[in-house]
Amino acid sequence: MPELPEVETTVRGLSAFLDGETIARVRVNRPDLRRPFPDGLVQAMTGARVTGLSRRAKYGLIHLSRPQVMVFHLGMSGRWRIDPEEMGRHDHLVLETGSGHVLALNDARRFGSVDLVDADGIDAFGPFAAMGPEPLGPELTPHDLREALSGRISPIKIMLLDQRIVAGLGNIYVCEALHRARIRPDKAAGAVSLAKLKLLVPAIRDVLNESIAAGGSSMRDYAKPDGELGYFATSWQVYGREGQPCHCGGTVQRFVQGGRSTFWCPKCQR
Repeated sequence: MPELPEVETTVRGLSAFLDGETIARVRVNRPDLRRPFPDGLVQAMTGARVTGLSRRAKYGLIHLSRPQVMVFHLGMSGRWRIDPEEMGRHDHLVLETGSGHVLALNDARRFGSVDLVDADGIDAFGPFAAMGPEPLGPELTPHDLREALSGRISPIKIMLLDQRIVAGLGNIYVCEALHRARIRPDKAAGAVSLAKLKLLVPAIRDVLNESIAAGGSSMRDYAKPDGELGYFATSWQVYGREGQPCHCGGTVQRFVQGGRSTFWCPKCQR
């Protein structure tokens, strides 16, 4: 599943072709993805100017002059294709700009979604209403994180995946950040010391920023809008490395938490 760095990479890639452009034509090639496309999507977007693009957690936002916001989620395998040579059977939403570029939202598994939201109500939009702070923003601090985790007996890894605690963190990057901060993934969240959280917050930012710079971690069907694959997977220290050596001399292990694989090193994560 595309995670925060993949979505950020996608938004940055789209910006070069959409920001400031007028949407000349919109084509919907099927009625739904994970849920139906919004009523009036074609009418609302046709003729609108794109005033900016942004990201909230794992969602991409295309801001329109109406003023409305098209919110997209890439689901399990979604990606945007820019100026494809020909349309594919999984290109379900197609935007054509006034300058002649074609952008196709491709989603073979159709677990993604598209919503149209009034700009002044974006913070109250269902998935955003209860979200925690952005991990790359100034709102995430060790002290605020300690307050959010106070008294929690659930494992720290599970709590970091809770979008109400921190918005947008996914399994790969939580495993990697906990490893960098030397924190056991099964430690009770409320028992993680402030000193450890002061290591964890910058570790979260570092691993996300490094992945964004590398174009994300390409897994299965994901690719950047230009068709290139991200290469951050080559920098994973623990994720997907069960049985392989850790740089500390220990051995990476795997166990399941909340139905997801957790990778960690018992020697250096205490």
